[in-house]
Amino acid sequence: MIDTYHSSLASPPPPLPPRHSQMFMKAQVAFAGHIILLRSVLALVMLHFLLTAGGFAFLFYTETKEKLPGSDAQTAFQQSSSRAFARMIVARMAHSSVQQSTSGFLQWNMKHSVRHHVNTYGSSWLTVLEPGDYMVFSRVTFSRAQPERPTASAVKLKRGPSAEETVAMRAYCSLDSSGSGQCTASVGEVMSLERGNQLSLWVQDLSLVDYSETATSFGIYKL
Repeated sequence: MIDTYHSSLASPPPPLPPRHSQMFMKAQVAFAGHIILLRSVLALVMLHFLLTAGGFAFLFYTETKEKLPGSDAQTAFQQSSSRAFARMIVARMAHSSVQQSTSGFLQWNMKHSVRHHVNTYGSSWLTVLEPGDYMVFSRVTFSRAQPERPTASAVKLKRGPSAEETVAMRAYCSLDSSGSGQCTASVGEVMSLERGNQLSLWVQDLSLVDYSETATSFGIYKL
């Protein structure tokens, strides 16, 4: 008797999935790729927007800070930096005061000057509160000259209120032979300063100085 229930033939292969299923899977993969690409583009757009907005905000803050007078400007500088610094604007002196003054030290307009962790001593001196290396700079513009009076400025240093004055830096500029016109004596140098050191800006003849706000200034910045 022949056994027709069992056979030595191999089982037929499983049926192939429908073609539309393969197409659907490929469409899903392509869609996922488009989503990833779209997210990447959106991320780049957002990054560009944030950088642009940050740049405009920084420029606006800088311009606003420069326009702020007095204590408002000082507050803005304090919020932007924790380092000790001072930028002093020269005070316009009356002609009679200039003629009577014999000290030669420039006086500062405290309303338009800015300071952070730097004190003033009198109307001409800055007092260092934090020891360290400082960039010290000065700019003095002379509106005229006299043959016997050099168009020169000097940054003077005192190690303390009662210490002797020494010349820390000196700058010169030259006018034409007639002594008319303008010239600017500028100097900048890194100095190691201790707590209690004092700095001031000196000229031989105060009547030769241009007292415009942007023409004559003095400052220090801790590195």
